Amino acid sequence: MTLPTDTAETNATLATSGTASQAPAPTNFIRQIIDEDLRTGKNGTRVATRFPPEPNGYLHIGHAKSICLNFGIARDYKGTCNLRMDDTNPTKEDVEYVESIMKDVEWLGFKWAGMYYASDYFEKLYDYAVQLIKLGKAYVCSLTAEQIREYRGTLTQPGRESPYRNRSVEENLELFARMRKGEFPDGTHVLRAKIDMASPNINLRDPALYRIRHAHHHRTGDRWCIYPMYDYAHCISDMLEGITHSICTLEFEDHRPLYDWCLETLKTPCHPQQIEFSRLNLTYTVMSKRKLLELVQKKIVQGWDDPRMPTILGFRRRGYTPESIRDFCDRIGVTKKENVIDVAQLEACIREDLDRRAPRALAVLRPLKVVIENYPEGQVEEFDGPNHTQKPELGTRKVPFSRELYIEREDFMEEPTKGFFRLAPGKEVRLRFAYFVKCTGVVKDPATGEVTELRCTYDPETRGTNPPDGRKVKGTIHWVSAQHSVPAEVRLYDRLFVKENPEDDTIANLNPKSFEIIKDARVERNLASAKPEERYQFERQGYFVADMKDCAPGRLVFNRTVTLRDSWAKEAGK
Repeated sequence: MTLPTDTAETNATLATSGTASQAPAPTNFIRQIIDEDLRTGKNGTRVATRFPPEPNGYLHIGHAKSICLNFGIARDYKGTCNLRMDDTNPTKEDVEYVESIMKDVEWLGFKWAGMYYASDYFEKLYDYAVQLIKLGKAYVCSLTAEQIREYRGTLTQPGRESPYRNRSVEENLELFARMRKGEFPDGTHVLRAKIDMASPNINLRDPALYRIRHAHHHRTGDRWCIYPMYDYAHCISDMLEGITHSICTLEFEDHRPLYDWCLETLKTPCHPQQIEFSRLNLTYTVMSKRKLLELVQKKIVQGWDDPRMPTILGFRRRGYTPESIRDFCDRIGVTKKENVIDVAQLEACIREDLDRRAPRALAVLRPLKVVIENYPEGQVEEFDGPNHTQKPELGTRKVPFSRELYIEREDFMEEPTKGFFRLAPGKEVRLRFAYFVKCTGVVKDPATGEVTELRCTYDPETRGTNPPDGRKVKGTIHWVSAQHSVPAEVRLYDRLFVKENPEDDTIANLNPKSFEIIKDARVERNLASAKPEERYQFERQGYFVADMKDCAPGRLVFNRTVTLRDSWAKEAGK
């Protein structure tokens, strides 16, 4: 068969961002099938896959698994992988979603061999449907949608044949042509395959192939008012693109006989093999597009790119790296068995990735002012802070130190509890990179009694070392210079749901502490020029990213990607 030019090109470029892993590709049952096909010479030793999302929403982490699987197979077998928009339902699809899907795939580090749309094939899909009618394998049915459901039967009872099932070929051709011309309103007719109303597989009980839908299409405009059903369009599209292995999730396993029936009945020049794998299910996460859309429409989240959303764009805005998501998809593997993956595994991947790559910085989220009374007024000195504690080759940055500092409010306790080794009246701690300081007094708001300022002294002989008298401290806390630090807005994100499986009642299981804005945080001056999507480890705080939308010169906005440790595991262990 003749393939589209860019699809037929061998060894299409499939680039990944970052440093490519040298580890061998993990084996799984899909790769074993492909290995056997290559051994026997099936498909002329070609490997061609595709990722075919419907552009009716933003991609989520479950789609990332499919993207990594399809593009990864094509890369490792020196094959091709197409990106194809399944745009067969114009009432739900939009150019916005098309563009977002393309950006997500590219951001994950992959490049498609060919960019296609199911709508590219509307004319051919129509012609193949006419062939089915001429073969006596399809008919126009005039039952209502409710009647069709009633006639279909149940899992234990066979269906009944439609009274329109035995229309002549000529009548069916005429009706189908009139459907295309727009002579009938929505819902009056459908084109159905003529298979077996008694089949134990309900998907083979004369499934619909075409329905009437008078709706404007984002690419074809108003040229069509009949649109193919997914099961029909998908297998034909795969065939037309020369796909060898059509990889999809397990919910389509029962649809495979229909996939094969269409291609076998039409005697197409090639027959892709559909292979199913288990979809990705994550704890504390909702994957249903309908439920995610509900969160957006009800403004429970701030949009599809809300950093709490499981969308790829949401993860990107939260500070996840494409490498961490690809690593996660590799770790969880590919199986036939449905299971639920602990979201902590995904969080572990981003912690490990950012621990390797994120430069270190000092940031005080809830500032408490400290005045070092015996430090000379107007004096400023600088300390060398390592840009990465495990990578000395990355050098250092200058961290200014002055008489007035900010420390984290939670690093002070007026009446310390047992085991509290940070700052308290009469207690001494080390300031990171700097000196020992001792709290000598507090200043309180007379109206509320809240501590607003600490008075301290410092030991000038403790710069980067212990004092000559050998005394030691148990606590080291971070700080920023009040004079030199810069203000920042910090957004603390956490899991959106409090229940491991929130699908049953999404709204009731929302986490009321999933989002907090801190408007008066202070960060070291080296972050003043932070650019959107630059990532940092705020020492003792977690990993943060400059917000890709709101961070701009003169306005620093950081999103917490993940804490330094799994705080949810700690809570579960209580």
